[in-house]
Amino acid sequence: MTQEPTPSPNQNQNPPLHATSQLIAHARAELGQVISGQSTAIEEVLIAVLCQGHALLEGVPGIAKTLMVKALGRLLGLGFQRVQATPDLMPADILGTTILRPGSDAFVFHAGPVFTDLLLVDEINRMPPRTQAALLECMEERQVTIDGARRPLPAWFTVFATQNPVDFEGTYPLPEAQLDRFLMKIRVAYPSEADELQMMRRHHAGTGAGPLEDAAITPIPAGMLAAARAEVRAIRIEPELYGYMLALARRTREWPTLLLGASPRAALSIMRVAQAAAAFDGRDYLVPDDVKRAVQPVLRHRVILKPEAELEGFDADRALADVVATVPVPRQ
Repeated sequence: MTQEPTPSPNQNQNPPLHATSQLIAHARAELGQVISGQSTAIEEVLIAVLCQGHALLEGVPGIAKTLMVKALGRLLGLGFQRVQATPDLMPADILGTTILRPGSDAFVFHAGPVFTDLLLVDEINRMPPRTQAALLECMEERQVTIDGARRPLPAWFTVFATQNPVDFEGTYPLPEAQLDRFLMKIRVAYPSEADELQMMRRHHAGTGAGPLEDAAITPIPAGMLAAARAEVRAIRIEPELYGYMLALARRTREWPTLLLGASPRAALSIMRVAQAAAAFDGRDYLVPDDVKRAVQPVLRHRVILKPEAELEGFDADRALADVVATVPVPRQ
């Protein structure tokens, strides 16, 4: 009697990154109808969502930072709220407040825009420090405490904040505690000439309602985002790579051009972003190049340069590139 062959683990099953690969392909196709170019920024915004982390988008005005986040919310089928930061913005304007119900002596809670899935804080560095601090609990614990009552935020709650790198008048620099709560700092650059030309043609051919309305983005199927996040968390990490990621984070704390190095939270963030980077390459396991890919967007806003290094023309990305070059890569 012949014995039936034993099926392989993945036989008659979905491939390891089935939901993630579908989500990435769908996102690239749909967002590409709205935003010309910016492939790296789009990829990093998707990585932030897959890692369930917050992101800080930095770039000059008019390069589609806000449009990118609005299009992402429509693609993922998530709720979206936008807050325009101004110097007179108060914590209650974001979190909400308790108000007296008309005709009674009872107080009711009026929820602020923070009670949403995707919160876009436009020009976050224009908010005063007191209002910036109101986001600390939201970003770390995904809850709001008002009048002693804890109110949970939606499960998909994610903050995307934008800031202008050249306009410093009337701004308040973000404190290190706030910056450390952002999983990534995404630099949005000018589009290429070809991408800018495509953008002009799209606007000319549009209806005038706006690129987001003209594109008619098709949302992803229900459950795909949750499945993709689970797949990314399950990406395999070899023991040697734990040591490599930790060595990179610890080396920044003793680097000669850096005044402040990466925190322990930063090392965990490198791991999460590296897992998502592996998923974008279609792999269910981590390699050193995934870790290198994660270092700059994860650490550039967490490290502080020494004043003399800034005078010599260093920036965070250059210092981090030097750190990566000196840490031995594990051989597998």
